[in-house]
Amino acid sequence: MSLRAVLIAALSSLGTNKLRTALALLGIVVGVAAVISTISAGRGAQRDVIARIEALGTNLLFVYPQQTPNGVLGTLTLEDAYALLEAPAVNKVAPEFGTVAQLVAGGESTTAQVMGVTPEYASVRNYKVTSGRFISARHVLNTSDVAVLGSQLAEDLYGFRDPTGQNVRIGGRQFTVIGVMESRGGANPFGDSVVMLPLTTVYFRLDSQRTAQGDVPVQSINVQTLDEASPDDAIRQITSTLRLRHRTKEADDFIVNSLEETIRTVEDTSEAFALFLGIIAGISLLVGGIGIMNIMMMSVTERTREIGIRKSMGAKWRHILYQFVAEATLLSLGGGIVGAVAGVGLSKVLDGRTVGGQTIQTAVTGDTTALAIAVAVAVGLFFGIYPAAKAANLHPVDALRYE
Repeated sequence: MSLRAVLIAALSSLGTNKLRTALALLGIVVGVAAVISTISAGRGAQRDVIARIEALGTNLLFVYPQQTPNGVLGTLTLEDAYALLEAPAVNKVAPEFGTVAQLVAGGESTTAQVMGVTPEYASVRNYKVTSGRFISARHVLNTSDVAVLGSQLAEDLYGFRDPTGQNVRIGGRQFTVIGVMESRGGANPFGDSVVMLPLTTVYFRLDSQRTAQGDVPVQSINVQTLDEASPDDAIRQITSTLRLRHRTKEADDFIVNSLEETIRTVEDTSEAFALFLGIIAGISLLVGGIGIMNIMMMSVTERTREIGIRKSMGAKWRHILYQFVAEATLLSLGGGIVGAVAGVGLSKVLDGRTVGGQTIQTAVTGDTTALAIAVAVAVGLFFGIYPAAKAANLHPVDALRYE
């Protein structure tokens, strides 16, 4: 019996009960579409997060305080940040100190994140000013009451008016707006809703928390390395400098992370999350496979006499087996292809849509689509082999006597 004859017989058999065949296909279609759309959403979220991280800047290292074994949280200071400039691999440093305060301008008010920064922060973190100017060294030295607004924050407080030169009250104190930042958009929307002040101003005017030595503390230090410097060398130099300053012996009270490490962590976490979503969606494929098995078992029962007649006329065991396996394969393959088209289409429709205040990003890849179809076919074969074997093993006499 040729392959062509087997396929024709399988198609003919499936066509005799179109509703039942359609319902069996539906289970596979839903399963494949769910797998493709969920995995594409997971990968899209991964790409979006990585794009946001990469938009932070180039050649970046981040230094944070770390809790020591005795439970004491380490402290980084403004002096620590400037000391890192002595490291050969370091190009610029941009310490930051943040707090939260209420902003009032005219009849509008809002609560926003307040970032205390130095002039280098703009270049290190790829911020650009669209109106006015950024914070200068003179502002930091004189603890000036000046502010640079994020684009969204400026719009919330001033509408479409240029706020440069206007006054704004931050934490009950009056500041002069000297600039507005360029919108970060999808790369970092959080940066559009912050206000930046001179670091010393935030510390002395809004949130003074002196260290035991009376130094100005910072919450983190952004370090931009030289282009030719390797991240490992820069980390070693930064670690050595801070160990000398902090006089740490057993355990460091700080931690140094690179942008590459952050991206790798995000990739690993996102891949695990996407796999989890795929497994959840794959359950519907399992249900679809059980549906195929149910359809095939019913088909075997209904066609018992037909099987008996075919065997009595010389059909071999493998001929019967091939026909029912072909039916299961056509069901799963057809459902897989239709489901793949539906899943890709759904992913394209969802891409860029905002749901619950969150913008969905999807990324459809060929390997995901091919894998979903392959799994669908494998599921169909797995659940179709038992009914096919049962049909092939029927004795001709018993099959002919079946009522």
